[in-house]
Amino acid sequence: MNIFEVERGDSPIVLGQPHGGTWLPDELTGRLNANGRALADTDWHIGRLYDGLLDGATVVRMNVHRYAIDANRDPDGISLYPGQNTTALCPVTDFDGEPIWEDGQTPSEDEILARRDSYHAPYHAALAEEIARVKARHGVAVLYDCHSIRSTIPFLFEGRLPVFSIGTNGGETCAARMQCATADPCLKTEGADTVINGRFKGGWTTRHYGRPETGVHAIQMELAQRAYLAAEAAPWSYCINTAQPTRATLRRVLTNLDRLARSGALN
Repeated sequence: MNIFEVERGDSPIVLGQPHGGTWLPDELTGRLNANGRALADTDWHIGRLYDGLLDGATVVRMNVHRYAIDANRDPDGISLYPGQNTTALCPVTDFDGEPIWEDGQTPSEDEILARRDSYHAPYHAALAEEIARVKARHGVAVLYDCHSIRSTIPFLFEGRLPVFSIGTNGGETCAARMQCATADPCLKTEGADTVINGRFKGGWTTRHYGRPETGVHAIQMELAQRAYLAAEAAPWSYCINTAQPTRATLRRVLTNLDRLARSGALN
């Protein structure tokens, strides 16, 4: 199994997909408890949801499940949301705060470092390479980080998430017009709610790469899974009819970003 996959395109848009993978080495699978083996915290079908929405977009896809290591966490283990419940670089609980490892099987500090070198670092090396490549071609690069999550998770946040949660770390990781180009189609989507820099302000990926002053813009899109799944529970089935309007909005978002990046207005 390849740790990650890259689909190269000629657009200035790079789609990061750090949490769609479900592969784990047998040794880790055997150490998970029944709760962990359910892999409930996957960004289910995120690749299918975005597939074909923007011709020429580059995709960097992580195949390793986040229970081995979370590719959207700070590699030094620093919390992105101090004072709030979250999961770690190498998670020991799921999003509901429940243990995922058998007793005595949680990763040691040495193991965490080894997983970081084996999985986290190669994925980000590939992502950085693609960002640099499209920036060299266009003078600008836009990293759009694709995420999804269950709508209701009391351990992590109160109430129900909006359909579209846009994160730019308070506007620091992209130009203001990039944020507007992302939000506008979402705000105009009938029956779907949107928040900008709410509970999810952008993970480590967005905050690490987003340097608009250098021509690299980064945006995280966290989608509520009710917007494209048949149900937010196992077997986590993709629903074409439910996903269709969501895909239409995401297509407009990516088209907006692509046109803006190609216009030269951000160089």
